[in-house]
Amino acid sequence: MSQSHASPDAPLFNFESLTPDLMWYALESIGVRAESGLLALNSYENRVYQFVDEDKKRFVVKFYRPQRWSDAQILEEHQFSQDLMEHDIPVVAPCKINGHTLHHYKGYSFVLFPSVGGRQFEVDNLDQSEWVGRFLGRIHQVAKAKPFIQRPSMSLDEYLYQPRQLLSNSSFIPSYLEKSFFHDLDVLIAQLEQQWETPSDIIRLHGDCHPGNILWRDGPMFVDLDDARNGPAIQDIWMLLNGDRADKTMQLDVILEAYSEYCDFDNRQLKLIEPLRGLRMVHYIAWLAKRWQDPAFPIAFPWFNDAKYWENQVLGFKEQIAALQEPTISLTPQW
Repeated sequence: MSQSHASPDAPLFNFESLTPDLMWYALESIGVRAESGLLALNSYENRVYQFVDEDKKRFVVKFYRPQRWSDAQILEEHQFSQDLMEHDIPVVAPCKINGHTLHHYKGYSFVLFPSVGGRQFEVDNLDQSEWVGRFLGRIHQVAKAKPFIQRPSMSLDEYLYQPRQLLSNSSFIPSYLEKSFFHDLDVLIAQLEQQWETPSDIIRLHGDCHPGNILWRDGPMFVDLDDARNGPAIQDIWMLLNGDRADKTMQLDVILEAYSEYCDFDNRQLKLIEPLRGLRMVHYIAWLAKRWQDPAFPIAFPWFNDAKYWENQVLGFKEQIAALQEPTISLTPQW
C-alpha cells in the first residue's frame, strides 16, 4: 500500500487561499470584471484560469506560485515575450493594463493574457516542424540581443545537485529500491558531469519548448514562457524530436534547416541533446517530490507515490546512461 510522504525541503505554501472570490476581486482590482466562471486550465506550478469579461472577450489569468520567481524575474519574462511580439513572432504575451503586466493582490502576483485557441503541434508533421523551426530561428535571433540578468542560467546545480539532495532527504523511494536508485542516479550524474559543457553562446530561451506549449492555428503559436532562462539554443529544440533515431534525425534536419534561415546554429550543441534529456529527467522527479504537499499534485500524479513508478525510474536511469554512450545524433549531409 502506498504511503503519503512530504519532502522536508518542500515549501509550506499552497494555493488554499486562492478562492474564486479572491480571484474575482483580484481581477476587479485592475478594472477587469469576470462575467463567466473561472475555468481551470492544465497547470500545476501556477494556477491558470480562463474566463470571459463583461465585453465578452476571453482572457486567461495566471496566478504565480509565491516564492518561486521574484517580480524582477517575472518582468524579464514578460519583456522577452513582448520583444518577440514586437518582431511579429507568434507568442502569447501579457496584456498591459494601466501600463503594467504584473499585478498583485493579497499576497499573489498575477498576469492577464488574451485567450487563444488552437490545436496541438504535431511532432510527426514535417510541414509543421518546418514552420516551428523557422520561428524558433526568429525567436533566438531576438533572444541573442541580450541575456537575462535576473533569471537563472541552466546549470548542473539546479538540474542535478539540488534535486539529488532533495531526493536523498525525502522518504519517497521505497526502502528496497534506495540502494539501486541512488547508485544508478549517481552513475547518471557522473556521466552527465563528464558530457556537460556550457556553450559560449548562451542565449535567452523559451526554456520549456515541448509540443504542449505550441498551439497550431494558421501556424505555430508559442505559449507559456514561465520557465524562460539562459541556456544553449538546443534546449528549445530537442524536446520537439519524437520517435526512433531515424525519425528524430529527419525532424532535426527539417527544424534546423528552417531555423538556419534566420539564426546560425552551432552543430556542436547536438552533443548536448542526451545530457539535456538526463538533466530534465532528474529535475522532473525532484520537482514532483518538492511539490507533493500541494494538494493538486497527489490528484494529478497519483502514480508518483507508487513503488512501480520508482522501479521505472531506476530502469529509466539505466536507459539514459546507455543513451549517453551512443554516438551523437548528426545531421544528414546536404548536397
